[in-house]
Amino acid sequence: MFVSLPYWLFQMVRHGKYRKGLAERLGRVPARLQLTGAHEPVIWVHAVSVGEVLAVAGLAEELRRGSQRRIFVSTTTDTGQELARRRFGEANVFYFPMDFAFAIRPYLRALRPQMVVIAETEFWPNFLRLAHASGTRIAVVNARISDHSWPRYRRFRGWMRKLLANVDMFLAQTAEDAMRLQDIGASPERVRVSGNLKFDIPAPVPPAFVETVRASIAGGGARPVLVCGSTVDGEESLLLKAFENILVQHPRAAMILAPRHPERFPAVVALLEQMSVRYCRRSAWNGESLAGGVFLLDTIGELAALYALADVAFVGGSLVPRGGHNIIEPAQHGVAIVVGNHTENFRDIVSLFQRRDAVRIVGPAELPLVFLDLLANDAERRALGQRAAETMRSQIGATARTAGELQELLARP
Repeated sequence: MFVSLPYWLFQMVRHGKYRKGLAERLGRVPARLQLTGAHEPVIWVHAVSVGEVLAVAGLAEELRRGSQRRIFVSTTTDTGQELARRRFGEANVFYFPMDFAFAIRPYLRALRPQMVVIAETEFWPNFLRLAHASGTRIAVVNARISDHSWPRYRRFRGWMRKLLANVDMFLAQTAEDAMRLQDIGASPERVRVSGNLKFDIPAPVPPAFVETVRASIAGGGARPVLVCGSTVDGEESLLLKAFENILVQHPRAAMILAPRHPERFPAVVALLEQMSVRYCRRSAWNGESLAGGVFLLDTIGELAALYALADVAFVGGSLVPRGGHNIIEPAQHGVAIVVGNHTENFRDIVSLFQRRDAVRIVGPAELPLVFLDLLANDAERRALGQRAAETMRSQIGATARTAGELQELLARP
């Protein structure tokens, strides 16, 4: 902690990260997390950020349905915290404590959880050890081991085996994830496959703003529409060059560009100005026409619904080696999806869509040509989007399976 302190201070000062909830992260249990009775049954669900909060929302409802259990939700990121408070109420949401005994024990004493449910692979050693020692059942749901993490975990297999012995149940996304969990030290009898919770996330209810943009696109004849979401450093320049090529054939085309990280909004604005691309920012938009320019989405929480407006959707983090981002949101809207060839973090989802010819995977050089080809061929583009929506529907059911496994774990003597 002391060695890395300059890094954390820099993140706080430069980007404002980790400031919010600092007292909670250090073990101060907020007064709002009050139990109504001494024996009120509690389940503690930990979801790191927005994606995990969305994934466990349906699961939390399943666990609460027909029981008197109180569901508390912790997050690590500020955006995840904001979403969780909207979904579950402020009285049930808090920041996950740092992995020190002095920060963890107050929460275990205050909440006395029957079960801790951890989304994906948050293997915090002290937390797992202390929660297990307190008698709490521990389950890791939607578990996955990425291509990047797997070799690193294997190097410390002996230590990982001891750490993972604290977990009572692993519910993996795929058979390959289950195999990798066993390979790094999880007991085979504790590992099961229940599917990917993210396939069960319902499409978001579109905010009124989306209809405003839709009306602007229709009224101003801004077609076709390219939505580029969750982009990272090094991708925007490639996408904007591709968009310049699109404008040659489609002068009234529009791009909705949504960088992944809010702290990068000023850098993307600078890039747009440097490339002399006409643009307007969502935060300053007054309804002017989007035709022939870029609509920079410099707000949080609106991208998922805006995918519905796309003729073609690009999902970022994939043209450069960042592992990619989830393609489920545009698939829910039946939109033709394009990604780069760096999708290691979502290998199983992308592979599934690829096997069903429901996604286009391209390198930077092919990107402009693929965009132009899809925009020129209406039938092919619509069929690609339809196959994406059908692939989504075929995977539904992980939430019910996961809830059933957790209920069984709770019922064990």
